[in-house]
Amino acid sequence: MMASRWFNSFIVLSVLMLTMNIHREIHHARAVAGGNGFVRTTGTRFVVNGKAFYLNGFNAYWLMMFAADPSTTSKVTDVFREASKYGMNVARIWGFDDGDYKPLQTSPGSYNEDVFKGLDFVVAEANKYGIRLILSLVNNFKDYGGKDKYVQWAKQRGRNLRNEDDFFTDSVVKEYYKDHVKAVLTRINTITGVAYKDDPTIFAWELMNEPRCPTDPSGAHLQSWIKEMAAHVKSIDNHHLLEIGLEGFYGESIPEKKQYNPNNYLIGTDFISNNQIVEVDFATIHVYPEQWLPSTNMSEEAQLAFVDRWIDAHSLDCNSVLKKPLVIGEFGKSFKLPGYSLEKRNDYFQRIYNAIYSSARSGGPCAGGLFWQLLSLGMDNMGDGYQVVLEQSPSTASIIAQQSRLLSSLT
Repeated sequence: MMASRWFNSFIVLSVLMLTMNIHREIHHARAVAGGNGFVRTTGTRFVVNGKAFYLNGFNAYWLMMFAADPSTTSKVTDVFREASKYGMNVARIWGFDDGDYKPLQTSPGSYNEDVFKGLDFVVAEANKYGIRLILSLVNNFKDYGGKDKYVQWAKQRGRNLRNEDDFFTDSVVKEYYKDHVKAVLTRINTITGVAYKDDPTIFAWELMNEPRCPTDPSGAHLQSWIKEMAAHVKSIDNHHLLEIGLEGFYGESIPEKKQYNPNNYLIGTDFISNNQIVEVDFATIHVYPEQWLPSTNMSEEAQLAFVDRWIDAHSLDCNSVLKKPLVIGEFGKSFKLPGYSLEKRNDYFQRIYNAIYSSARSGGPCAGGLFWQLLSLGMDNMGDGYQVVLEQSPSTASIIAQQSRLLSSLT
């Protein structure tokens, strides 16, 4: 009798386990097939399960670092909860922290598991609040390591490199980066059990935050690097969208376009040719007139006129040349700059939002914007002048919420 009862229990348990495995396989298959809500592109539009998708979101580069520290993990939940209240649906974050304070990657190919678990938490928590993530995979700048750290690592191992732009051309450094891409994309989330490459919570991968290669203004080095790395990303994960992380500066492919560059910047990028690479799914621009334009004799009206031209020019290119969607990946207004007022910040946000909504409503390519940056209460030490704390700025929060409503009405 006891043996019979044991056998029956064994059968029930086996069936339960089999059912769980089947459910897990179905979930995985749906995710891989896109039935679970991967964002796609069709022409100049984003779509999810056949419906149009527009972005109204924010930058919060700090999320992984805060999630990895038990004393600050709650800030991650707080910021997602607040963002979702106002209809925001996409956050752009760092998927890197290379060899500096509490790094994710301590040396090439070596990772701090506690920090990786922090990123797991961010992805899981974003999913809870209906927010998708753009994960940037390395920094152009030295903050949180960046391309300079990769070059340092290679020099420590005997590579004869001259400067940080060797990041784009040295074979060893490129392998370091490729290994990092693979480590992130194939990471199995310790909370959800889903590999990042199979998780539709992730909106897109970004090759680099604001790539620049000023030592090669021709743009050849960066063009070659983007082509190689975009193909590498897609060889591992062809379900997610991919973008480069560009600010939008024009290069040599269409010389007459360089007139749009602030101060005639030539920093090795080429908005047209870079985004024509077939594996790149959508284009991005950033907008910082107060940083880019000469401060002397540059009126606020002139800055705003530049903003309008910058968005219009890139929208036109995406519509007629690239035939891909456009996202304003960063914009903001700093209270540390002369003449700042909350009213001016709100007007600036509204101006950007109007351009996005006007494009989206008319079937244009500009499909969303992500302001820099969203913080939660009690994070003053992370402030850079651009921060928005929704609880402290109800007027700004109201403008953000209105944009969310307008964009959602188009879906």
